[in-house]
Amino acid sequence: MRVFTDPEIRSLLDPAEVVDAIEAAFTREYSTTAVLPARTQVQVAGRGVPLVMPCYDAAVPGLGAKLLTAFDSAAQRLQATYVLLDPATGKVRALMEANYLTDVRTAATSAVATRRMARRDAKVLGVFGTGRQARSHIEVITTVRRFERVLVCGSSAARSRAFAATMASEFGLTVEAAGAHACASQADVICTCTTSSTPVLEGEWLRPGTHLNLVGAFQPDKREVDNETMRRARVVVEAYESALAEAGDLLIPMSEGVISREHVVADLHEVTSGKKAGRTAADEITVFKNLGCALEDLVTATLACQKAEQRAKI
Repeated sequence: MRVFTDPEIRSLLDPAEVVDAIEAAFTREYSTTAVLPARTQVQVAGRGVPLVMPCYDAAVPGLGAKLLTAFDSAAQRLQATYVLLDPATGKVRALMEANYLTDVRTAATSAVATRRMARRDAKVLGVFGTGRQARSHIEVITTVRRFERVLVCGSSAARSRAFAATMASEFGLTVEAAGAHACASQADVICTCTTSSTPVLEGEWLRPGTHLNLVGAFQPDKREVDNETMRRARVVVEAYESALAEAGDLLIPMSEGVISREHVVADLHEVTSGKKAGRTAADEITVFKNLGCALEDLVTATLACQKAEQRAKI
């Protein structure tokens, strides 16, 4: 059994390769090779939400499970561990700290959707949030589109400015702090990576042609965008079952009669395989709801393990 720390996982994974690996996994008919039970959530009053996310996929081949806790405390936030097993024997192949793994696979899935759904002439990236997911989305989304500038909107102007300066220095990008209205109305691609339970932007602010990746909310009573955003948008989800059970961004406007089930036009497999279009017109507003699924974890953990084995042979 190999044990990997977060820094080791970071050193092994090239974000662009993670994007390609996740896109390949969604493009094939994974429903015929993969077993993805619904993730188990346990409510711990006053602490957070532990989740268990198992997956087996004969095409990888791989078997594993992620244990993740989304803490209420901002100091802790997300803590994750991944157990990668040998599918033939059930023996533990690797034990991984999975905080970076979770960050990069989530951003990589948003990048797959962005590559398939955002306009090719997108010039401005807008990111809501200043935490780990916001950082990883700036790092990874910029591998699939060339942005002239990045706008960031945090919970305060001071936090936004500090985060923008850090991102500009770290990635060599033009990154600016912006208010919510400016970030939403000027961006061509928007990633919402917040812990907010209520909308951080309004649909009336969005320009025609904008693409949004909704990342932060993963419970039925929480959402990052308002009814108008969803009403105006062509909506794609990772997987129908999980989205219709957990995505408050969808379930709240559905319960209020603003949109119906038919408003969700495709899942990510249908888009990446070409069965359905992610975007049908240049002026269309598109939304990808990114909940995170166990297949992404398995693919990314397996890739990291393969990279480690290759490095050991050199």
